[in-house]
Amino acid sequence: MQAISPSSPLKSLVPTGRRLARVTPNKLYVHCIYRSDSVHFSNGVGSSRADWQSSCAILASKVVSQEQSGGDSGGGGGGADHVAAVNGHKTSMELSLIPLNKDSNDDGNSNNNKPMKPLTITDLSPAPMHGSQLRVAYQGVPGAYSEAAAGKAYPNCEAIPCDQFEVAFQAVELWISDRAVLPVENSLGGSIHRNYDLLLRHRLHIVGEVQLPVHHCLLALPGVRKEYITRVISHPQALAQCELTLTKLGLHAAREAVDDTAGAAEYIAANNLRDTAAIASARAAELYGLQILADGIQDDSSNVTRFVMLAREPIIPRTDRPFKTSIVFAHDKGTSVLFKVLSAFAFRNINLTKIESRPHRNRPIRLVDDANVGTAKHFEYMFYVDFEASMAEVRAQNALAEVQEFTSFLRVLGSYPMDMTPWCPSRGD
Repeated sequence: MQAISPSSPLKSLVPTGRRLARVTPNKLYVHCIYRSDSVHFSNGVGSSRADWQSSCAILASKVVSQEQSGGDSGGGGGGADHVAAVNGHKTSMELSLIPLNKDSNDDGNSNNNKPMKPLTITDLSPAPMHGSQLRVAYQGVPGAYSEAAAGKAYPNCEAIPCDQFEVAFQAVELWISDRAVLPVENSLGGSIHRNYDLLLRHRLHIVGEVQLPVHHCLLALPGVRKEYITRVISHPQALAQCELTLTKLGLHAAREAVDDTAGAAEYIAANNLRDTAAIASARAAELYGLQILADGIQDDSSNVTRFVMLAREPIIPRTDRPFKTSIVFAHDKGTSVLFKVLSAFAFRNINLTKIESRPHRNRPIRLVDDANVGTAKHFEYMFYVDFEASMAEVRAQNALAEVQEFTSFLRVLGSYPMDMTPWCPSRGD
């Protein structure tokens, strides 16, 4: 796994292979190569990461018995034939046993090489599903609200900053991180359309959601007074959410949009800008050595951003707690099918919490020719819908079965637990 420093955002991701080895006290190495994409064999074995792990464990356990029965002469060519089964399937996968001369090492020195530590099944086990040691990707720099959302979703996780939303998706796909926490909508600013488009482009699954109250502060370098501020920089939504308060504070400074709130604070600190203030979190002020000129400057205290947690594999839906399911669908004949789709949920008393339309990028315009009046041009859309039901419920399964009859494309983005934490409006503490 590629090591990533949390202090520097991910900017380029290049998939790399890794060779894993199990070493016995002498004579033999076991080499197994695993790739993050699925590997399919003719006998059906090895189609998942669990099969690969089992293959390595079983093969490693055969090394000692093979050495005792056949010695060095049979170690190189018969390793695969000795593995009887993997996860209950007979197999003859080629997992090579490479003889190692115990009298010499790679440097040519003899008789003093120290055995390497054996690779155990613990080294091959998947990352923990929740809690500590999870690597969670987010967009922005340390101090961003996305980092706070990652900490709320996965306490004690290792937060990995990424400079773009798409880099966070790729970090999960390439096993650099275990999860990604990304914003999808804000109670005042609406949907983050970029992430809806990326949900469709990538094959990650929504495994949870977290809602984070947003508490904005006006930050500047130590010793700077408000009357000296000539420019305020921040994310465009943060600037819009604080416009009235900035006016009440008497700040008639120019507004300038940047990529993220914490990035604005970092920029001021790095360039020693004494005429510029940033709108960001109190944590950003602490990280970058800035003072808080004004606290809680958002125009509306009901300022909440909803984040989704993404993973490579979906979770198993349950019925013992409130669940939400997200889908996306389209139809070849335009938006006329939307009423039928919504009726499938209404007839089963399934509440919809969100519906969002995005342009159909593969076919953005549908042309309808009429000999009498000419050609009509219709815009085509993909529809994103969130509804309050688990895919483990029969009513949700029946609703999607009916929706599938009316649509040409349907994909379940995830069925996941709802964020049921108590309502806590944005406040100073």
